[in-house]
Amino acid sequence: MARYARIALVACLLFACDFATANRWRRQAEDAKKDDNLELELCKDKDAGEWFRLVSGEGDNCRDVIQCTASGIQAIRCPAGLFFDIEKQTCDWKDAVKNCKLKNKERKVKPLLYTDEPLCQDGFLACGDSTCMERGLFCNGERDCNDGSDENSCDQDNDPNRAPPCDSSQCILPDCFCSEDGTVIPGDLPAKDVPQMVTITFDDAINNNNIELYKEIFNGKRKNPNGCDIKATFFVSHKYSNYSAVQETHKKGHEIAVHSITHNDDEQFWSNATVDDWGREMAGMRVIIEKFANITDNSVVGVRAPYLRVGGNNQFTMMEEQAFLYDSTITAPLSNPPLWPYTMYFRMPHRCHGNLQSCPTRSHAVWEMVMNELDRREDPTNDEYLPGCAMVDSCSNILTGDQFYNFLNHNFDRHYDQNRAPLGLYFHAAWLKNNPEFLEAFLYWIDEILSTHNDVYFTTMTQVIQWVQNPRTISEAKNFEPWRERCAVEGPPACWVPHSCKLTSKEVPGETINLQTCLRCPVNYPWLNDPTGDGRY
Repeated sequence: MARYARIALVACLLFACDFATANRWRRQAEDAKKDDNLELELCKDKDAGEWFRLVSGEGDNCRDVIQCTASGIQAIRCPAGLFFDIEKQTCDWKDAVKNCKLKNKERKVKPLLYTDEPLCQDGFLACGDSTCMERGLFCNGERDCNDGSDENSCDQDNDPNRAPPCDSSQCILPDCFCSEDGTVIPGDLPAKDVPQMVTITFDDAINNNNIELYKEIFNGKRKNPNGCDIKATFFVSHKYSNYSAVQETHKKGHEIAVHSITHNDDEQFWSNATVDDWGREMAGMRVIIEKFANITDNSVVGVRAPYLRVGGNNQFTMMEEQAFLYDSTITAPLSNPPLWPYTMYFRMPHRCHGNLQSCPTRSHAVWEMVMNELDRREDPTNDEYLPGCAMVDSCSNILTGDQFYNFLNHNFDRHYDQNRAPLGLYFHAAWLKNNPEFLEAFLYWIDEILSTHNDVYFTTMTQVIQWVQNPRTISEAKNFEPWRERCAVEGPPACWVPHSCKLTSKEVPGETINLQTCLRCPVNYPWLNDPTGDGRY
């Protein structure tokens, strides 16, 4: 603003404005300069994109925030009934916001990583108070500096122990796959020769609320081009799961993966959980699944965190230690072309996407089945840009079956017509069950795709990784052995009448919970510290 006012004043002086006009421009230039100074003062210690309050307090003051941008100050007001949470940096329900008295986020002391002259010897870095610490102690999840600064600058751009950028000369299939922007096709196959993979996933418990829905979708009549039944991946959480149904789902060739024991409702728990916390939740859930669903083939290898809250390096360290193959929690922002899965040995090929997410920064021997956001615009050729959505049921503008059908077709074309990165369709079963129009559109779309394409396969997450590790053309895919395992399973269920176990646990006080399994009932309801339920774990 000040710059434009000064330009106008100079022009006025050059072209002989009258005295009153010149004075008016002079006053505006001086006022604008004051505004610029105020803006500089407000923004001098703010992070990029940070929202903050001018006035603290309840009521409208807790709804109003501003942000410093390249074009000046930007202001927003949360909708009625919502307050702005300074720590979470988002609008939330009034009762959930406890920091209306704070004007801005807590300012954390930063380490002195970049200085004109070295402050420490080789292999050491400086804390915010200039104390030197071993480089490996920075961003390891534990406060080692007296001021805690070693844990305050740990994103993928600043962690001094961060994974290096992709080096395709070092990252070689089948054990490693990366590309600079994440869009390169494995094996450098031409897109026209790549089978289009579609991964359908469902999160949370498998039980009587959704068993019939899954039977309707996976009815044994919907076949991939190789003659095998279409497949899906189920990220199973523990409470209320029917393990005889989990066993039957696995028997039919679907993939069972873990989604935690507790499904802890505190989203910050998952962001801040320790390696041991993650181990109890995810490795413990695998113990429960393998025992009570009688899955003995070591096929439970995938992880998805509740609420898609990424657990940073702690989550991925646990996955390495517990020999999990892949994670499918990290979301990539909507992009064209979409991203292929990648290994975490090297830096992620996209920014850490989402509100206050804690993405891994270090090198990990884990695959990431990245969740490409879906384009939810009704008319992608004309509509203005809208942020994408990862879970289908979070695409809130889908209101009719026709809209859903068009949404599926558009996103399929985005993948199929570009680099054929796997198309992920991620659901909670209730969204389809409670909206019969959506289910009808979904089944119609699947049937249409299968009848009109001989190069589209509905696969599990692990089957995608098996293809990436060993890329095969469309013609070779029909005989690709990993895609033919448990091709079309028929026969009686694992048990006709599962045991219905009414159980309690000291870890879940005051509740009696029903556990259904084809195996013998345990003594206790399985939980974090006793996943086998025998009381001796």
